[in-house]
Amino acid sequence: MERRVSRRRLAVATGVLLAGVLACRSAARDVILATTTSTQDTGLLDSLVPRFERTCGCQVKTLAVGTGQALALGARGEADVVLVHAPSVEQRYVEQGTFVGRRLVMTNDFILLGPPSDPAQVKEAGGIEEALRRIARSRAPFASRGDSSGTNIFELKLWNKIGIQPGGDWYLEVGQGMGATLRVASQKAAYTISDRGTYLAQRKGLDLAIVVEGDGELLNIYHVMVPSPAKFPGVNQAGGAAFADFMVSPETQAFIREFGISAYGQPLFHPEAGTPEEDLTRRAQGRDTVRH
Repeated sequence: MERRVSRRRLAVATGVLLAGVLACRSAARDVILATTTSTQDTGLLDSLVPRFERTCGCQVKTLAVGTGQALALGARGEADVVLVHAPSVEQRYVEQGTFVGRRLVMTNDFILLGPPSDPAQVKEAGGIEEALRRIARSRAPFASRGDSSGTNIFELKLWNKIGIQPGGDWYLEVGQGMGATLRVASQKAAYTISDRGTYLAQRKGLDLAIVVEGDGELLNIYHVMVPSPAKFPGVNQAGGAAFADFMVSPETQAFIREFGISAYGQPLFHPEAGTPEEDLTRRAQGRDTVRH
């Protein structure tokens, strides 16, 4: 009996190993990854992509654009996998059957940055909503990415929530990625919303200070998902799925947990694979503080 059980376990283990090897071999052609600029600007992908390529014997072509553009690429079958951070928009695509296999990867948080002198006096606002009201009332310069990215979608959602339609000469729509927007905000002595990781990775030379942080509403959530094989049979399904599996694997999650600590004294992202979505919803609704 013991021998039969051992053989069965060996067969299962061999099957799992063989499936992994076959998946990697079938992913051997280029994998097209569409992702938000923050995963590139922080340097995270520079570390993770070579690890994945060595595992699968494939090359990854990374398209680092705003989340809106990344989702659009995947929705046209022009990417094999997407790594993005606009949960409400992602969910709509999933409900439409455009993407499948959506899984939680990691979080960090958004922060409100501004001139160290804080002309709109938002440090005493007590939260992001009142801070934005003070910026609008004082017409202090505010730099928006203006690029339909996850950060831009989040920012516009906040303005809408407090009933303000930003515009006029104080509202600067940069139309570029987070790094460029940070530089414009620094040059123009403007406020801006950034993910914490990109700010930490690029803060050298910026004349910006964190003026609001830790508000539960500022949670920034990243998911990975692949285009539906039924809708897009021409995409590299095996490659996209292999990269998605890689991002939520214990080894990658452990790497994410440590990434940034040696350089910045804190991680740039928090691994979240396996965390119940309702726990993140509770955090995002402000009932828990954001970890940072």
